This record gives sequence, structure tokens and C-alpha cells, in this order.
Amino acid sequence: QNMDSTLHYIHNDSDLSTNSSFSPEEERKSKVQDVVPQALLDQYLSMTDPSRAQTVDTEIAKHCAYSLPGVALTLGRQNWHCLKDTYETLASDMQWKVRRTLAFSIHELAVILGDQLTAGDLVPVFNGFLKDLDEVRIGVLKHLHDFLKLLHLDKRREYLYQLQEFLVTDNSRNWRFRAELAEQLILLLDLYSARDIYDYLRPIAFSLCADKVSSVRWISYKLVSEMVKKLYMASTSTFVVDLMNELVEKFCRCRKWSGRQTFVFICQTISEDDCLPMDQFA
Repeated sequence: QNMDSTLHYIHNDSDLSTNSSFSPEEERKSKVQDVVPQALLDQYLSMTDPSRAQTVDTEIAKHCAYSLPGVALTLGRQNWHCLKDTYETLASDMQWKVRRTLAFSIHELAVILGDQLTAGDLVPVFNGFLKDLDEVRIGVLKHLHDFLKLLHLDKRREYLYQLQEFLVTDNSRNWRFRAELAEQLILLLDLYSARDIYDYLRPIAFSLCADKVSSVRWISYKLVSEMVKKLYMASTSTFVVDLMNELVEKFCRCRKWSGRQTFVFICQTISEDDCLPMDQFA
């Protein structure tokens, strides 16, 4: 009886970010499930109410965002309709800390929801995070491979055009951002074809090899060596030959000593990791 009265109170007196296309009764039904006590879920959903931030805790929306993957896992993907509106409300929250929290966990939510719901409901949010502040973008970047591997190939290829944008940051001194990009690109090599690697990932890798910060360059040497290995193993060997010719042209014959040093370090990494047969290396 108490639960019923609580449920009645919440649905009548709280603004739960209702969709204007639904009547209050339809909105209530869209958030009903039978996994946990309904009053408990309603209390959780009401955490996005702006009045709660003023009366309960200024960071209540962040706590709500932090717990959302766990709530989604508990309810199951069949009850995602209960959480969808709340998720979209949090994803557009004015506080970047709330959006950052969601950005760091969107790959986990994608696993819980499966490919269809991910494509329909999470990809638009993911795309929004890609254009957000660096503090939010880093959450997406750190798990870029984890998220993209869950998408269908055609959808995944669309992001090849956007990877270049990760080279641009709000603060150019934010070198850890570029180092993370290099780390993720190493993992992404397994998701794309030889042509895609050569056309889209190669220019980014070469740019990172010439970075001003040595930590970024060292990870980039590993990236280029893995790229050489991947292209060599591909059936079309012309890409690896073109790549090696460009390495010679761009770095070995560079007028700056730092460029020639980069060539030596890349050669060292290719040799140590056995990325090429020795005759091909020679």
C-alpha cells in the first residue's frame, strides 16, 4: 500500500522528463517493469529532476549517470524503454561532468543493449560526445575500439572520416589525448581493411610520429610498425610497399635530424616486433 501511494505521488507530482507526445498515463506505462519494485525505479528516474539538485545533492545527476549501466543491466534490454528518456536527458545535461560520466560508460551500455538498440539510441549520443569538450571526448576516445567493434561494418566505416578530428583538441598541450589516440588506433587496425588503413589511418599515424611530445611519438612508432605488419599480411602487398616508400621519403630523407631519427626508431620497432621478414626489411 505504501509503495502504491509512493508511486502515485511520484507520477503525479514529479516531472520525469516526460515526452510531450505521450499522455501522462501512456508515459507512466512506458516506464513500468517487473524486475525491481516500481517505486524504486521511479525514485531513480526522478534523480534528473532539476529540483532534486537544489534540495538533495548538487551532483545527483552525476550519481544517476554513474549508476545507469548497472540499472540497465539489472532491468535487461527488454526494459530499456524505461530508461531511454532519462539517458537522453543526462546526455544533454548542462554539467560536463555528467556527460563525461556517460561518455566513459557508453561502450558498456552498448554491450548490454545489443547492436539494434545501440545503432538506434546510442550512436546519436556517441556522435554528440565526439563534438563535445575534451573532458567528455576523452571518455569516448579511451573506449573507441570497444564501441566501434560492436557496430556493423558499414556503420563503423563512417567513423573513419572523423578520426582525424581527434588530432584537434581544445588545448594543444593536452598530449595525453593524442597518446590515447595512438593507442586506440593500434587496436582499430583489426577492425578495418588494408585499403581503409592506408587511406585513413596512415596519415594520422604519420602526423603523430612527428608530434612535439616524445611519449606520443614512441606510441606512434609502435602504431606504424603494426600498420606495416597488418598491410604486409594483407593479400594486396602493394599497400605495404607504398607505405615503406613513404616512410623513406618522409622521414629517412627528411631535412630535419628529428625526422631521420624517427625513421631509425620506426625501423627498430619493425625489426624488434618481427613485423616484416628480414629480406623484405632489407
